[in-house]
Amino acid sequence: MVRTCLATMAAEKSFVKRVLHIIDSLHLGGAQEVVLNLATCGSSRFRHEVATLHGHGIYWDRLKKAGVQVHSLSPHKFLPVYLASIPWRILADKPDILHCHLIPSNIIAKPLGALLGVPVIINHDHTNDPHRIDNKILLALDKSTNRFARHIIAVASACRDFLTSNESISPDKISLVPNAIDLRRFSPGEASRDEARVRLGLPAGSRIVAGVGRLNPQKNFSLFLDIAAQLAARFPDVHFLLAGEGPEEKMLREKAAALGIASRVLFSGYVSDTRLVYLAADVLLMPSRYEGLPMTLLEAMAMGLPVVASKLDGIAEVIGDGEEGFLVPPADAALFVERTASLLTDAELSSCIAKNARAKIEGRFSVERMTSAVEDIYDRFLP
Repeated sequence: MVRTCLATMAAEKSFVKRVLHIIDSLHLGGAQEVVLNLATCGSSRFRHEVATLHGHGIYWDRLKKAGVQVHSLSPHKFLPVYLASIPWRILADKPDILHCHLIPSNIIAKPLGALLGVPVIINHDHTNDPHRIDNKILLALDKSTNRFARHIIAVASACRDFLTSNESISPDKISLVPNAIDLRRFSPGEASRDEARVRLGLPAGSRIVAGVGRLNPQKNFSLFLDIAAQLAARFPDVHFLLAGEGPEEKMLREKAAALGIASRVLFSGYVSDTRLVYLAADVLLMPSRYEGLPMTLLEAMAMGLPVVASKLDGIAEVIGDGEEGFLVPPADAALFVERTASLLTDAELSSCIAKNARAKIEGRFSVERMTSAVEDIYDRFLP
């Protein structure tokens, strides 16, 4: 969808500051949505281009459709042409700001940007990736290259605390800027639940528990299926939707069959318009192992969909347990089942949580607040 806010970006060329975003990939992910929002919903004082280390991906198409110039720096992840193409891209674009997203881009692009004299280098820390703890070399690289950043943006307090505790970065060098969404796009009532279910191939008269995201170990959809099996035994009309694609799809399909719930679980693949999922579902189930501040959470809350999620990192900074959703210890399948069941059986509770969730997003997580905060950081460090 072409962002309507892109229309606000016409400006006098002589005053526009150039921002080059470098990100690992443009496949499905929260960091990619942040880049899209920054590139299309900001003020007219900045012109954004986006370079992905390799390939194209879903967000390549979205950015191109929105009129943003996009570059691929290598045809494949394991073909590191980007080591040469990043300097070439910087020299060609002459950006005023190099804005780096996700760990490989941060590690590779920041030193190159500093070497080539980019005036302002920003590191955007999107998640508490446990690989930085488990892999001492990765942690050392992340820490050493962060000295090339003029400033660091953390999407959640937990991300900021990780950097100060594990990488000895001064709190003064870090700003907390939560992820945000375009509330004009994610608003309840734009289409009917029945219509959304028809478009997704879901049974109209059932109750739906949904999961959204890449089918990878981080999102822990294996536990989602364990929870689904217990809910399926209690509620004959409940069906389950997994919207996403990824390396665990084959394993998850096999597990659903082994649990005897294959006929109750729809693997929809990638859904380009996730609003359909949020409209169709009764509950969003998020049993993730680790997160920063997931966009899926914010989108669902904005759409008035009750969420049951792992109690970790940025999620717990958004949801008050029992107020805007439910928080559950990450591995507690039994409590996930009980909290989800309570939302499926108590319409008044579900409605109250949905209203609270929408109000929380409207008050704190609009895309206008996020882009304004990031641009304030740009202005602070621009010469």
